[in-house]
Amino acid sequence: MSRMTNCFWFLVILVHINCGGEKVTIGKTTYEADESPADAAEFVHRFPYWGFSSTGRLWDVYNTDYKAKNVSILKMNDSQLYTRARLSPLSLTYYGRCLANGNYTVTLRFAEIIFRDNASYRSLGRRLFDIYIQDKLAWKDFDIEAAAEGVDKAKVLNFSNVAVTNHTVEIRFYWAGKGTRAIPVRGTYGPLISAISIVSNLRGLDLQTGLFTYRQIKAATNDFDIDNKIGEGGFGSVYKGILLDGSAIAVKQLSSRSKQGNREFVNEIGMISGLWHPNLVRLYGCCVERNQLLLVYEYMENNSLARALFGECQLNLDWPTRLRICIGIARGLAFLHEESRLKIVHRDIKATNVLLDGDLNPKISDFGLAELSEDDNTHISTRIAGTIGYMAPEYALWGYLTNKADVYSFGVVALEIVAGRDNMKYRPNENYVCLLDWALVLRQQGCLMDLVDPKLGSDFNEEEAMRMTKVALVCTNPSPALRPTMSAVVSMLEGKLGIEELVNDPSIYGDDFRFVALRDKYDELLRQTSTEAETLMDHTVTGSSSTSAQDLYPRDLYSL
Repeated sequence: MSRMTNCFWFLVILVHINCGGEKVTIGKTTYEADESPADAAEFVHRFPYWGFSSTGRLWDVYNTDYKAKNVSILKMNDSQLYTRARLSPLSLTYYGRCLANGNYTVTLRFAEIIFRDNASYRSLGRRLFDIYIQDKLAWKDFDIEAAAEGVDKAKVLNFSNVAVTNHTVEIRFYWAGKGTRAIPVRGTYGPLISAISIVSNLRGLDLQTGLFTYRQIKAATNDFDIDNKIGEGGFGSVYKGILLDGSAIAVKQLSSRSKQGNREFVNEIGMISGLWHPNLVRLYGCCVERNQLLLVYEYMENNSLARALFGECQLNLDWPTRLRICIGIARGLAFLHEESRLKIVHRDIKATNVLLDGDLNPKISDFGLAELSEDDNTHISTRIAGTIGYMAPEYALWGYLTNKADVYSFGVVALEIVAGRDNMKYRPNENYVCLLDWALVLRQQGCLMDLVDPKLGSDFNEEEAMRMTKVALVCTNPSPALRPTMSAVVSMLEGKLGIEELVNDPSIYGDDFRFVALRDKYDELLRQTSTEAETLMDHTVTGSSSTSAQDLYPRDLYSL
């Protein structure tokens, strides 16, 4: 695998090395082992994100040792880091590779563990070398013993704001011919380093990388603490996390054993990693490491629209907020269908896949089932995957998929926003299949305002409520050809475009087309599980599997 490919999967923001020694843990920091015997003119890179090169060999010494060992008991703090050190007769260079670009703090630890401070000839040696960071001289004629004020004492140097622009930091120690060369023994005068740390010091650096290490995410979620769990679904769990810079994230942990989980992981990255819109949840990055599939999103403080409308911890959404949420969802879909370079059919628009930020702005999430809609294809015949109650009939029954399927799903969500009720759970009586069925009857009876959420009382704009309800019904027309585009929906909701009166007449399309087949499928799912069965099983027209879709924030759990 090439170096560039390695870096793609291992962008990191911190490196800790115990130079010349074994793996050591100090507090919560683990220093990687650096025990290679090395040699002259040798490059060592056993780890994907760091390595070193050593140059130089004494002309008359054939057993040059490139690792130093202390000869007395060390009493300084963190003494484990100073019992061994990396040594070179001439030049020693450490490389931090695959780093996220930004500013870093480089910490260098030294201790003179070869020369002595007694009256013997071993106290006569003097070690001088230059320190370069990013090819710039950082310290000329550095003398460990003088800087530490004695032997077997630690000296720590910190260099802040080290700029990384090409994903690499270079730290070089170079002997420039000064100091003692032969006393006390040959080969002990070159540069000597005990430990190195390279740590990011830029706020927001984590979120700029696009790729995360398992160590980062494990630290952010406090080792996936149960108290940080904010959701759980068929493919794994969702955790709240806090990065080193204080940024909040949501981590979706997909099962690496599930083929469906693998497919959704790759699909999500491919669909929206390069897209940005204020009404789409931002995917910060991912992690593929230690048999883990992890997606990292922006954290949405108010969880899902489903929770806000009809969950156990409902929010008090006034009418202006509901209208703003509805328009925001429409704008997000218009972007996916018509404005994005990649034309995308989401396939699973529903209240649980619309998340709300701290200001109750809506953002569409969960693109694991999304499909590309190519201009030369009028429709896609595809495996059916989505959620009962939100799926367009032509797609649910025959697998006929266009972006009009998302329009239908949006119409159902818009009805839920008006009514404050779950489409599949609300039945005024046994004569109705769902909320949409009831809305169509109310329309025929001329009583559409009976649909408005009673929690609003009289505190809502009747004209806007009527407009939103009519838009919802137009979007859920049984014929996809008669549904509007999402850009037209935005204009309708904003009052810039009139709503064409398209009548959904059951006598024309038939109850079986609209609801009965979907109801039978839903009832079948209810019989298969004792828990809430809201997701249609992922299947083709001729067969089925046991996997199902997952929400980033399931409706029965609430945000931390």
